[in-house]
Amino acid sequence: MFLTNRDAIELQAFRHELHRHPEVSGEERETALRVAEALRPLAPSKILTGLGGHGVASVFDSGVPGPTLLFRAELDALPIEEKSEAAHRSTVPDKGHLCGHDGHSTILLALARGLSRQPVARGRVVLLWQPAEEDGSGAAAVLADVNFSEIKPDFAYSLHNMPGLAFGQVALKAGPVNCASRGVKIRLSGKTAHASQPETGVSPMAAISSLMPALTALSHGAPPATDFTLATVTHATLGEKAFGIAPGDAEIWVTLRTLIDNRMDDLCAKAEHLVVRAAQEADLDHAISYHDIFFHCENAPEAVADLEKALTTEGVAFDEGNLPMRASEDFGRLRAVCPSAMFFLGAGENHPALHNPDYDYPDDLTAIGARVFMAVIRDRLG
Repeated sequence: MFLTNRDAIELQAFRHELHRHPEVSGEERETALRVAEALRPLAPSKILTGLGGHGVASVFDSGVPGPTLLFRAELDALPIEEKSEAAHRSTVPDKGHLCGHDGHSTILLALARGLSRQPVARGRVVLLWQPAEEDGSGAAAVLADVNFSEIKPDFAYSLHNMPGLAFGQVALKAGPVNCASRGVKIRLSGKTAHASQPETGVSPMAAISSLMPALTALSHGAPPATDFTLATVTHATLGEKAFGIAPGDAEIWVTLRTLIDNRMDDLCAKAEHLVVRAAQEADLDHAISYHDIFFHCENAPEAVADLEKALTTEGVAFDEGNLPMRASEDFGRLRAVCPSAMFFLGAGENHPALHNPDYDYPDDLTAIGARVFMAVIRDRLG
């Protein structure tokens, strides 16, 4: 193992510091500063900041020709109030590291420590701390950044901790592993009226009442079926909070999911058709907008082979688990650049679920994740 006991103590302290100061997507300025400050004493060949917003990349370059391997972690937290008695619990109201991105970031810092002491023999390693994963905008912004050309990889790897999976067990497979998804905001506009004379207005009440089950009915099947679709109504509002006003406006938020990207356009078209028909039947205006757009994650066989070899070398048990999963991950955009793969590292069968207010990343996962990634690096780059 390339990490010392002192490393383990200091890395845990670093993770806890990130955990105390969560920043949500697009606001990760202080988190990025903490990462950059932790990297400087390790003297990487280059540190890039401001990538795609607040992204940070450290480059460890051997100076000898060879492939560039990129390892990605995430900087952002969630807009959820943490419910914890831990000494390192969030100090920021209504925000918390309840997905483990603080832990993933610490795994990359562990790699940086190892690479600073024993450089690779050839090629380059890029450690990328990506912003704004949770809203699906971060990976796209990093790839669009003019400075990404300096770190463009030949292979890319990532991991995500996974509650519900036995501690230290890994789920890994080639092909789709995370679904495509996007959020749809539907606005219905009519005309308010006095509650005593609702017939003088145009209410969206009937339309919104029929649309919610109609949209949900677009759901079909389950992964790994390629025709899997899921529509989940996540939010709805109708009218004003007043007893004297018949409603004139309504809004529905729905999340659409498909196993693969090329099924999403058809699902969106079906949802839009339902909205247009409901609006026309009720004499309402409508508006539709899309948000939090995630491409599906597809693990490349050659990148999966690298991870399988590393897991075997490190004695970490793995199988295909329940992959592909319904959840989305914006790491999927990296496959447009190079072969890429993500694995899922068990946080414990009874561990609180991701995005739950009582979730906390298990610190003992850091060494496992770092060992696996370092094994990939040593096998590819020496």
